Amino acid sequence: MSDPKNRPIAPEAKPDDRVDHALRPQKLSDLIGQDQVKENLSILIAAARQRSESLDHVLFYGPPGLGKTTLANVLANEMGVNIKTTSGPAIERAGDLAAILTNLRAGDILFIDEIHRLGRAVEEVLYPAMEDFALDIIIGKGPSARSIRLKLPKFSVVGATTRLALVTAPLRARFGAVYRMDYYDEIAMRKIVQRAAGMLKVTADESGINEVARRARGTPRIALRLLRRVRDFAQVRADGVITSPIASSALDLLQVDPLGLDDVDRRVLRAIIEKFSGGPVGLNTIAAAISEEADTIMDVVEPYLLQLGFLDRTPQGRVATRTAYAHLGFAYPENGEQPRLL
Repeated sequence: MSDPKNRPIAPEAKPDDRVDHALRPQKLSDLIGQDQVKENLSILIAAARQRSESLDHVLFYGPPGLGKTTLANVLANEMGVNIKTTSGPAIERAGDLAAILTNLRAGDILFIDEIHRLGRAVEEVLYPAMEDFALDIIIGKGPSARSIRLKLPKFSVVGATTRLALVTAPLRARFGAVYRMDYYDEIAMRKIVQRAAGMLKVTADESGINEVARRARGTPRIALRLLRRVRDFAQVRADGVITSPIASSALDLLQVDPLGLDDVDRRVLRAIIEKFSGGPVGLNTIAAAISEEADTIMDVVEPYLLQLGFLDRTPQGRVATRTAYAHLGFAYPENGEQPRLL
């Protein structure tokens, strides 16, 4: 069974993505794509500045790798305040959150990644902090226990989640602004790769940039990772210049095809087409057929296949579409015939 996090097109952050911090935009004007979110944020920032207030609480949601953490840092830079970064799994006890909150200063931003993974007891502490800027603490135990309320400076919580449905309704209701991050279109991806190539001092022509952008699944994090791998290939196997043939050879070696599908994506589609006659077939059956976890297929593989229109989810199970057959080189079966290669 392969590790989905080791895929070159896995949207989750990897240790060797550390260079991304240097490539992240620092201001709203530096951001490429996500125009509607940028427009809304510019209004939110301008209004808060004019009133000399802290930002309203903001929640970003969407697939991993689209820039939620980057936007949180941009908000802090635009407001000229400090940002404290943590994540839902890292805050194990209510006392951990209390320690973080009491160290914030007026106007500061508390960024909580994977906010849907906060524990219930931690959330109960966060509610009055977000709403009333107060921290309720119990001192003592038993009959002598008493509650005191500590006043907190006005701060902003910026949350990020890939699973909005898992954010509890009371927590979601306390965010004044909720924005969805969408996959980037190819024009935006080209600009992102072009900008990154310049900052990494990589020599690349327009066709090479386009090739990397086209295979990056509309996700900046993946684009930057592929760019580094193509840079390595060009340095070792060519003269260091990224052209379309060089980029294609490098990405083919990584088993990333022209639409950004990798070996796991193709195995899922091939299993549906070859073993189950195109579907419908259940998720657990697909997982067993290719020796992968069902959660991996649902959370990591399916979203992009659905976006491309290669897969349909029906009440009876998953179905491969006509475009999936064409991409993999299969003739679309008519009148109940078996799938066959063209």
